[in-house]
Amino acid sequence: MVSPAPHTDSVLGNGVTARRWAALLGSLGHRVRIARQYEPGDHTALVALHAGKSAGAVRAFASAHPAAPIVLALTGTDLYPDLAATGVDPAVLRLATRLVVLQRHGTRQVAAVDGELASRVRVIVQSVEPPAPAPRRQDVFEVVVLAHLRPVKDPLLAAAAAGLLPESSRLVVSHAGAGLDPALAARAQRESAVSPRYDWLGELARPDALALLARSRALVLTSRHEGGANVVSEALATGVPVLATAIPGSTGLLGDGYPGCFPVGDPAALAKLLLAFERDENGLRTRLGEWCAALRPMVDPQAERRAWAALLAELGLSQPGR
Repeated sequence: MVSPAPHTDSVLGNGVTARRWAALLGSLGHRVRIARQYEPGDHTALVALHAGKSAGAVRAFASAHPAAPIVLALTGTDLYPDLAATGVDPAVLRLATRLVVLQRHGTRQVAAVDGELASRVRVIVQSVEPPAPAPRRQDVFEVVVLAHLRPVKDPLLAAAAAGLLPESSRLVVSHAGAGLDPALAARAQRESAVSPRYDWLGELARPDALALLARSRALVLTSRHEGGANVVSEALATGVPVLATAIPGSTGLLGDGYPGCFPVGDPAALAKLLLAFERDENGLRTRLGEWCAALRPMVDPQAERRAWAALLAELGLSQPGR
């Protein structure tokens, strides 16, 4: 398994996904080695994350093992705004036996490049073991942002929206995420120091981040692009409603008619949605809770395990060693 994550215990999305998939494939009887690039050996198959960053590994593996299957997982920075704009080489896609996307709208992006490749696409939604319930804060109405500070995440949009809320609102934003972009980290630090409605907690260990999510009233996802955010799966598994930008990577998971979406980069629209959610206007909080609860089976770990088992069976890999 090739992943562009900087190290095997990386908290970045690719690293988290690679470790979960390696464990899952291991539970299906396969031996998996995670690496950043192709490593020669007697391999049965390749699973590669990120078509752009793992292109060299895909080419090398295809050359060394021309009869072995390649599964290429397309990330958000591969798919959006489109594969041509992100620099994905169509020839690399054609080397893949199967293409994995994390939500159903990803298939459209592949089809736009090559309609024949769409038949190779399989949707595998990321799963999560639900964390233990946690008591909600009673002193405030807490929502959370779980996003590293990178421009594509638009990580300070929730802080800007919270600043537009009326004094009567009790809403606060707790934000956990590593300061990967120094300029954004400096801004988050300043905003956290002066705003009573925004608290940047920095990077948290995964169990602590999930505990923060479990105690919150809602997850706020402000990304400009996502391939199918694992944090949405985490919220659904935890029973926490989602307020998300209206991007294909999120509506592909939540549904095209999901009533908890707002336009990309629009703090006023997000502030309006946050206030409506806090006040439960027209039963919004109840509606979002019921909608997300209905999606919970989609992120069950057994569903993801079955999807991978079916994919491996298609490739003749259902029995390890074959």
